[in-house]
Amino acid sequence: MTHWYTADLHFCDEGIMRYFGRPFRSITEMNNAMIDGIVARLREGDDLWVLGDVADTGAGGEELARTLIERLPGRAHLVRGNHDDTRVTALPWTSQHELIELRDGPECFVLCHYPLLSWNGARQGAIQLFGHVHDRWPGSDRQVNVGVDLWGFRPVTGTEAVIRAAGQKPLKVADWIGGVG
Repeated sequence: MTHWYTADLHFCDEGIMRYFGRPFRSITEMNNAMIDGIVARLREGDDLWVLGDVADTGAGGEELARTLIERLPGRAHLVRGNHDDTRVTALPWTSQHELIELRDGPECFVLCHYPLLSWNGARQGAIQLFGHVHDRWPGSDRQVNVGVDLWGFRPVTGTEAVIRAAGQKPLKVADWIGGVG
């Protein structure tokens, strides 16, 4: 069993596709690329952790998200994001959370849609996985943005996140408050 992590899918969201310059000619191409990337990686019994912002439900994303969840060979978990309305939360998720801590092999991860300044276990090596900021910030040495915009529109493993975290610079609080201090 493998845990997979992703965020900021924004199925059927044409505005997000344009605003973040996603490299697709159409919404259909974007949606299919993300579904194919997820389905190709997951195996029977795996867990997919979606760290928020699943779909534009007003544009048909709700049905696309439902289809994805039903096609998965494993289980789909939602860590709610700011764009996840009641139509998204009503989908057949295995579990739903605002924030969750979980062990993945030797690693402890704290999953939240938003990047946090601090989290449980941060000083003991826990890594925070997040989305929300798309490609605007990849994270720090103990935080990893698992948003699709930074990972080729596919989910990542905990091992991939740990490797990415090790190559990033340490977080300075001044970076978060506009360089003051």
